[in-house]
Amino acid sequence: MKLLLDTHALLWWWLDSPQLSAKARRAISNEKNEIFASAASAWEIATKHRLGKLGLPALTLQRYESLLAADGFVPLAITTGHALLAGSYDQIHVDPFDRMLAAQAELEGLAIVSRDPAMAKFNATLLW
Repeated sequence: MKLLLDTHALLWWWLDSPQLSAKARRAISNEKNEIFASAASAWEIATKHRLGKLGLPALTLQRYESLLAADGFVPLAITTGHALLAGSYDQIHVDPFDRMLAAQAELEGLAIVSRDPAMAKFNATLLW
């Protein structure tokens, strides 16, 4: 299975947070699954860090790519196709980061690992 981590799922994985569901934890740790992390998540983490909305050390930002690599996660770049689809969705979800993740999941055939029930309104499989 190919999975795209919502930003909170990625952070909770790194923090070993109990907020990450057992089902999501099993799916992420299953070596048969290919786990993707979007450039949109890096953008969201950096933005929320700058605004003081995340209690993460700046080191997390500096080590973002090495943390992905250490877990064997695949970085997913944002393409023009992703951007066009994310921008064309009806107002299912107003969060631009979530709209981008939904577009990437739809176009790349990925299930989204997210606790956000609004993500299920997009044309992608939700795993939580």
